[in-house]
Amino acid sequence: MLLTEGSLIRLQDSPGIRSYYVDLGYGFEPFTTLESAERLRKQNPNLFVLGVEIDPERVAAAKPYEDEQTFFRLGGFNLPIKDHESVRLIRAFNVLRQYDEAEWEAPIEQLGLQLIPGGMLLEGTSNPTGSVWTANVIRRSASAPFRVFREGFLFSTNFHMGFEPDLFQPVFTKNYIHRMVPGEQIYDFMERWKIACRNQSPMRSYGLRALFCAAAAELREAGYCIDLRPQLLRRGFLYWKFTG
Repeated sequence: MLLTEGSLIRLQDSPGIRSYYVDLGYGFEPFTTLESAERLRKQNPNLFVLGVEIDPERVAAAKPYEDEQTFFRLGGFNLPIKDHESVRLIRAFNVLRQYDEAEWEAPIEQLGLQLIPGGMLLEGTSNPTGSVWTANVIRRSASAPFRVFREGFLFSTNFHMGFEPDLFQPVFTKNYIHRMVPGEQIYDFMERWKIACRNQSPMRSYGLRALFCAAAAELREAGYCIDLRPQLLRRGFLYWKFTG
């Protein structure tokens, strides 16, 4: 978000309005919410942050960490937002993984429609340490007629577990986890990524990041809309865009 959503993070609230970054389903401890607040406020010191959990005990445990700009509330996909509040960004990780695939789209739409125009939802699944994850990038359109759409799909690794495309399959989001069969969009993409890695294998001698970047460039040449900005690729982010 810091690398790609700076305009949303820095957006100044209208008088009397609080526009939140929401961490939905932060877990047993509010660490992801608090870490997000610390990092995002480097770009916007006035940013309001809201952690949301469906478990009352988790909310009660997080309450001591509240301050004038950081809050924790009980809620779910219908976010606990008040009349004078809005939502600019939502992070929802490991929230929908326990749902059936057929149940995935409705909460995505519900969350997306609660965003301000142009707002973004990052809905993902990670391994236990967060070192490898994938996420849907969901956007609410910036102008009427408002709609919620999948802007792209994001892969992330810190390279501590090495790098091969197969590394990401166990952490596919719910809309893709059962789609790794021939003819499916995600299957075709992953197969082409594997080919790119084999073709670019000499780059491995320069390190895993070099291989990652070279394979991404080949994917772009093969017709996939891959964001080739070095500040993303060198940090282990492969962003496959569906629009733009």
